[in-house]
Amino acid sequence: MERPLPRFALRRLPVAREGLAPGLLDTVVGWGRYIDGTRCDDARFDEALAVARSGDGFLWLGAQAPNMRQLTQLGEIFDLHALAVEDAANLMQRPKLERYDGILALSLRTLAYVERDAREDGGDVVETGTVMIFVGEDFALTVRHGRHASMSDLRRQLEADPEQLALGPSAVLHAVADKIVDDYLAVVDAVNEDIEEIENNVFASRTPSDIERIYQLKRDVIEMKRTVTALSGPIRELATRPNRLVHPEIQEYFRDVADHLDRVREHVATFDELLSSILQAGLARLSVSESEDMRKISAWVAIAAVPTMIAGIYGMNFAHMPELGQTWGYPAVLTGMAAICGGLYRGFRRNGWL
Repeated sequence: MERPLPRFALRRLPVAREGLAPGLLDTVVGWGRYIDGTRCDDARFDEALAVARSGDGFLWLGAQAPNMRQLTQLGEIFDLHALAVEDAANLMQRPKLERYDGILALSLRTLAYVERDAREDGGDVVETGTVMIFVGEDFALTVRHGRHASMSDLRRQLEADPEQLALGPSAVLHAVADKIVDDYLAVVDAVNEDIEEIENNVFASRTPSDIERIYQLKRDVIEMKRTVTALSGPIRELATRPNRLVHPEIQEYFRDVADHLDRVREHVATFDELLSSILQAGLARLSVSESEDMRKISAWVAIAAVPTMIAGIYGMNFAHMPELGQTWGYPAVLTGMAAICGGLYRGFRRNGWL
């Protein structure tokens, strides 16, 4: 299910382009400087960054699907460690929490349910992406790969809650993590409906089991399990271990995120076990169905063998076969074949083979 994700057309917020390096214009979705939770009317990015570094508010910049050159530019602007830039470029980066010279870096995997009408044959039920969040004393940087988990609406929501945003860059860190975990819950609900439908089909007596669909969903649930399990450690650490870059009030909010993540993990573990049971039941039902088909085929072969054998005997063309010269020979043989075949048919029907 994991694969490199293409660039997608974005619904961007209005971006002030002055002061941005030309190479970053295509990847920056939005930026803004915030003081006491209120967005400032800065016209130039470089000037806003300088003011934020002087201790007057903090800057939040969002980037979508940057290439390595653009990530290197962002790393130079925000003084990111080379290893942090390398992690942000990795589309398959596993969830983790790192500290680099006074900068906190949280990597998350996004999950999004793909509706059936938008799904290709054999395509993924759940698509993944990555979000990397860098938090310093005076900035928050979000780097997103994939077409899901847009940060534009999240920025609007935070700007509508100045009291929360006034807590600093860690408010952005919490908001992003909270949104992604909430998206997990939505995916869990959608996948649960698919599993219930598959379960009903498997145990219905009139329909065959859709083994391929079970395998596909099982694979996606395993990927969900890897994602959720790996994220539990970083979120739990943010919720329990004090950090100077995370406001104490924000740490309280991370406990709620951790609780939601625990719920998701329990659901995904249940899905994994349930799909294993459904798969076993489906394979057993398929085996029984194949066995029934083989019995029917064997029964018809046995019935067809009788006239074949008799016809073979009289087709040997011996000169001295008394029945060949009798007027009753032909109807007698046909009657005998019909009687034997009818008896076999009744016997097979009585034993459930036909």
